Amino acid sequence: MNDPSPHPLARFLTITDTADVLNISAGQAYSLVRSGELPAIRIGSKGQWRVERDVLESYIEAKYEESRRSSLWNQSDFGNVAEFAFGESHHRTRST
Repeated sequence: MNDPSPHPLARFLTITDTADVLNISAGQAYSLVRSGELPAIRIGSKGQWRVERDVLESYIEAKYEESRRSSLWNQSDFGNVAEFAFGESHHRTRST
């Protein structure tokens, strides 16, 4: 059996491998890394980005937890109150 995926014991994934795991484009994965949302390190003289497999798994688990909390919040009595809506920012300004 010829498995094209990285060795199961590989500690670090390339941006392309990370994108494949998340089922997103390499550009989207790179954006997650650049923004700091997905921690990564630069390796080698060319400074290629690598994502540690355990960090990626933690990121995925955190996203599941975020989704679960959002779902629970939206099912609560406060889920439809605009001022408390999960993930939305509403800023009030004062006149000076």
